[in-house]
Amino acid sequence: MASRGRAKIVAHFLTTHQRVVDELGRRVVGGAWEPGDPLPVEDALAAEIGVSRGVVREAVKALVAKGMLRVRPRTGTRVLPPEHWNHLDRDVLRWKQTGDAAALLRDTGELRRIVEPAAARLAAERAGPGDVRALYESLAAMEAAAAEPGRRGYVEADIAFHRALLDAGGNRLLGSLGRAVGIALEHSFRVSTRTPGAVEASLPRHRAVVRAVEARDPAAAAAAVLAVIEAAEQEIARSPGTPGGTA
Repeated sequence: MASRGRAKIVAHFLTTHQRVVDELGRRVVGGAWEPGDPLPVEDALAAEIGVSRGVVREAVKALVAKGMLRVRPRTGTRVLPPEHWNHLDRDVLRWKQTGDAAALLRDTGELRRIVEPAAARLAAERAGPGDVRALYESLAAMEAAAAEPGRRGYVEADIAFHRALLDAGGNRLLGSLGRAVGIALEHSFRVSTRTPGAVEASLPRHRAVVRAVEARDPAAAAAAVLAVIEAAEQEIARSPGTPGGTA
C-alpha cells in the first residue's frame, strides 16, 4: 500500500511538472517574454500557475536544459534567443507547432530538402534487403490507410516510410534525426494531405523512391524523394488555414 501511495505521488508530480514545463515553454515560444527578459520570481509564477515553488524551479531547470532559459546569480532567470534553443527537442517542436506553425512548416520543408535527397542517395548505395523490405512495408501501410474511410493511420505510415528511408543509408545520425523530427514531420504531413487528391497523388511518388532504392540508382532516388517534398510544399501552400493557402 505504501509503495502504491508513493507511486501516485510521483505520478502526480510528473504530471504537474510537465504541465508547468508546457506552460512556461509555450509562453517563451509565444513571445510572452522577449530574449533577455527576466522571468517573474518563483513566488509570483508559483502563485499564478497554482503550484509550489519547487515545481516551478524544476520546470525552469527543464527549460534551461532545452537552451531556452539561463539562470545566473544576481541576474536571475532570463530568456535566451531562439538560436540557443534545441529545436529538435520534442517539447520545443510541440510548442512551435501551436505557437508558430507557419515557421515550423517552413523549417521542416527546408530541412527535408537538405537531408532527404542525400539520404535517398545513401539508401540507394547501401540499403540491404531488410531496408528495402521496410520501405515496401511502410508503403503498403500507406496504401492500406489511404483506402480506409477517414484514412486513419495514413500520416503515421507516411512518417514510418521516411524514417525507414533515413535508416536505410546505414548512417545512425540520420536515423536518429528522423526520430527526433517526428513531430515536425507529423505536422507537415497532416497539412499536406488535407487537400482532395493529395494522398492519391503522393503514393506513386513514394513508390518511385522505393523502386529507385531497390534498383540502386542514387540519382533517381534523390530525384524521386525531392519530387515528394516539392509536391508536399505545393499542397501545404494550397491547404486551408496556412499562410497563402486557399480559404
